[in-house]
Formats: sequence, C-alpha cells, structure tokens
Amino acid sequence: MSQKIILPPQPGKPNDVERIKDESNYLRGTLEKTMQYPISSGIPDDDNRLMKFHGSYLQDDRDLRTERERQKLEPAYQFMARVRTPGGAATSEQWLVMDEMAEKYGNGSLKLTTRQAFQVHGILKWNVKKYMQEIHEVLLDCIAACGDVNRNVMCNVNPNQSAFHEEVYNWSARLSEHLLPRTRAYHELWLDGEKVYDGIQDTEVEPVYGALYLPRKFKIGIAVPPSNDIDVFSQDIGFIAIVENGELLGFNVAVGGGMGMTHGDKETYPQLGRLIGYIPKDRLLETAEKILTIQRDYGNRAERKKARFKYTVDAKGLDFIKQELNYRLGWELEQVRPYTFSRTGDEYGWIKGENGKWHFTLFIQNGRIKDFEDYQLKSGLREIAKVHTGVFRLTPNQNLLIADVTPQKKTVIDKMLTEYNITDGAHYSALRRNSIACVSLPTCGLAMAEAERYLPSLITKIDEVLADNGLRDTEIGIRMSGCPNGCSRAAMGEIGFIGKGPGKYNLYLGGDFKGQRLNKIYKENIGEEEILNTLSPIFSEYAKERFEGEHFGDFTIRKGYVEAVTDGRQFHGMSEVKS
Repeated sequence: MSQKIILPPQPGKPNDVERIKDESNYLRGTLEKTMQYPISSGIPDDDNRLMKFHGSYLQDDRDLRTERERQKLEPAYQFMARVRTPGGAATSEQWLVMDEMAEKYGNGSLKLTTRQAFQVHGILKWNVKKYMQEIHEVLLDCIAACGDVNRNVMCNVNPNQSAFHEEVYNWSARLSEHLLPRTRAYHELWLDGEKVYDGIQDTEVEPVYGALYLPRKFKIGIAVPPSNDIDVFSQDIGFIAIVENGELLGFNVAVGGGMGMTHGDKETYPQLGRLIGYIPKDRLLETAEKILTIQRDYGNRAERKKARFKYTVDAKGLDFIKQELNYRLGWELEQVRPYTFSRTGDEYGWIKGENGKWHFTLFIQNGRIKDFEDYQLKSGLREIAKVHTGVFRLTPNQNLLIADVTPQKKTVIDKMLTEYNITDGAHYSALRRNSIACVSLPTCGLAMAEAERYLPSLITKIDEVLADNGLRDTEIGIRMSGCPNGCSRAAMGEIGFIGKGPGKYNLYLGGDFKGQRLNKIYKENIGEEEILNTLSPIFSEYAKERFEGEHFGDFTIRKGYVEAVTDGRQFHGMSEVKS
C-alpha cells in the first residue's frame, strides 16, 4: 500500500478571496441585505464573489457603458444565472420553465454552455430571488454552478450508446450531488429555508470542502469512447468509461486538465489531463472526492491565476498525486485500460438508439436559443417541449439533443421541426457545425474581444476560402474565446482564436480533432484580413497534400506550421518552424 508523502502546501499569503470565504459564514456574507438594497442595481465585490457560489455573476451591458458614464449613471447592471444540470439533462417541464424565465426575467434568450448548463442573462437584481424560486418548482437549482467548488458534472450524450448511457448519466448525477456544498446558505437566501433535496446536513460542517472551500473552480466530466464530446482532458478530473460487451465496467482516471491562462504570463497555461489509472465503477464517488481533497489541501491559495488543480499537479508532480491518492483511498488504482477516441464533435440528425427510441441532434450556433427573423428556434422548441415525453440533453458543443423520442412521437416532432425550420444544420458547412464560441461581449466583464457575435460572420468568410479549395464538407474544429480564460476550450481547437483586444486575436493551430492535444500559437494579435490571408494558403496546401483521412490539426503539425503540444508547459511561444 502506498505510503503518505508529506509535502508542504504551496507558499504565499492567502489572496483576498480566501478572506472573503473565511468571513462569509459559509457563503452567506451580507448577500441578504445587499440584494434588498434599493439604491443600486449592483452589489459590492465581496458579495459578488460569494454570488458565484450561488450560480450567479453580476455583469453589466458593456455596449451601454460609455453612454451611461456620459449621463453619470451607474453601469447597466444585471445578473447572469447558471443552472446546474448534470450531464446536460432537462425534462420537458424544466425546458418550458427555462424558456419562460428567459422571457420573464432575462434578455429573452437562453444560452447553452460548453458545460451542458443553461445560462440566462439580463436578470435584474430585484428578480434574482424570484428566478431561483421559480426554477426550484421544477427541481432545478443554481447551487455550485459557479464558485470555488466542483461545477456542473459533464457527461457524454452520444445517442448511439443508449444501452448503457443512462447508467453513465446516473453516475454523473450522483457525482454532482455527492460533491455539492452542504451549507444551507443557498436555501436560506433564495428559497426561504426550503430544501431542494433530501438528506442535506443540518450542521454548518463542510465535510469535503472545509470552511474555505477550494482554491479555485473544479471541473469533472465523464467520456464514453469513441466519443470525446466532453473534451475529457480539459477537465480537472476526467473519467473515461471502459465498456466491454455492452457493460460498463469502470473508468480510466485523468487529472490536471484546464483551459484558462493569462496573456503575457508564461507561468500560466492551458493543460491536458494525464492518466493515472483505472477504477471499478463503484469506486467513482470516493475517487473523485479524494482527488478533490488533494486540491483542497495543496492548491495555491496565494495566486488565484495559478490556483487551478493543473498547477498543483505540475508543482507537486504526477507521482506525488498518484501516491497521495492511493494513500487517501486506502487502495491502489489499477493500470490504465485501452480505449480509443474518434471525435469531439456531435453527430447530427435522427439516430435510432439501441433501446428502440429516437434521438434528434440539432445544430444551435454558439448555443444561443432565441427567435430569429426567419428562424423561430425558441418558439419551435417551446412547442416541441409541450408534446415531448422524453428529455432534452444539452451537448458539450452547445447543441441540443431531443432524446428518447418514442416511434409514435417521432412523426409528430419531425413535423414540428419542419414547421419551424429547425434542422440538423446539414445546410451549414462542416466548419460551422464544428464551431464553439463563448458569450464574450457585451455581458462578460473579462472579454477582450468579440466571440459569439463575431465568429459566425468570420466563418462565413472562411467558408468561402474552404469552398474554393473543395473543403466545405471537411470537418475542422474551430473555437473562439473573447479572453484567455478558456470557456470555449479554444486552446484545443484545430483552429483556435483567443481575444487580445477589440478586433484582434491570437491564432492557434494544431489541436487534435479527437481532443487529445493542445494547439499552439501561430500568429499573434491579428485582425480579420490577416486571419484570412494567413489561413488561405494553408487550406490550399491542405486540400492538395493531405493524407487520406488526415485531419487539419494533424496536417499543420506534419507540415511544420506548428509543433505538437501535449503538455501545456510547452504551449507558449511562437513555433520556430514553418511560417
């Protein structure tokens, strides 16, 4: 059995967020009083830090900042509320309530996130509590959707694997519940003390997190090969399901993934999770908990930008993490078992599952659900939800799966899809169907450049270049983030854009279509004209010289445009190769 290794925690004076958590009385702070304060639509920074643990951020409409400053008005403050939906599953009743919340309290649209959760933007301070209470009526909550805790647990949504998908999904839901904070703060502040689920502790003890919770956010996902739709190596803990003869046996375990970094600081970087072993499926909960406690005890609480688990793994070493985990578990992980991934994207259209039910995956550009002039997406999904007896599954690629449709209902829903012009996106280019963008402007306070509002028009122009080279139907993964925090997992795209300033992006190439490699910077701080001029000759060469079945990211590495990056510590720096 492994022996415990004693290493000191990372040094340094705790940052100010640690003080806020310490003084918060288990995440209460002065939120109750602050949210009732009628003079301002905003809240102090200390309480905003705590609001994240309750699944909400204070934001403002940055499109209006200058004008409101000119009028000597405070910013147009509003809240974003994120709903915790383990594995991205929502019933039709829950869908209808979220649809209503967007209209009643938000900006009229729903955002499907890359972590398979709902976001509603534009909620005024006076309506936050009403929002929380109304989603609670259909057993939805925002607990731990943000903050220094485990976030929404992701899960594969591949409908081809329906025979055991439900079991994998159930593990994601159990894991999400197991790692929830135990404080009553959420229930007291938003639900007047009413319980969301049975069994919550009556004491103010956090048995897993402790009084200071984690140094930073923590993310977990479960992938089911051959689909790597959750980007399992981008997670703090990635579980890879091992299936034999249609039976789920257990999981390979990867640790230390994460996408965020800081421009100009080479000590920060995106990182891939690294495999440390295999566990039987009934060991999942305890394994995740013990890994999380290693980060709790050894994570960096001095510098928040270096506080993610990936930096703990790199600072302490993978051998230490494995030995410490074995010690805390009281048993040792087994050897990693074989698996194979084929893609990270979604498979669109109708697919018949092994259980006889049907599943329809529709393309939703950047996860934004609203009615457009010639495309009544939100209205159509609302009407489908009224008749659908299965579930909706939010995909990690910001798309939507109408799942578990009976043969009888398929005819009805298929007719409604046609009526509202809701399609699988087959008329779009393969590049657009493999695109992801974060929200960015105008609501994200961290955004340096546009993402969701800009990527569609950029893709239209890139598509023209691809079509000229006969590549319109060639699948290429493209991702854009408005800042380096990595919400769109841009550092793993075959083509990645990370915002540097208004209209300017770093261009990265060389990510893996299967999600097993980072990309690398190719051009820095460039605008649209240079983006198109840079990509055009590479696409032309790719069309002429690619091997059969060779993906674009692999091609850019083989031809020397960038170097392969399988360790984030080699992410920074221009490739000293072909340019």
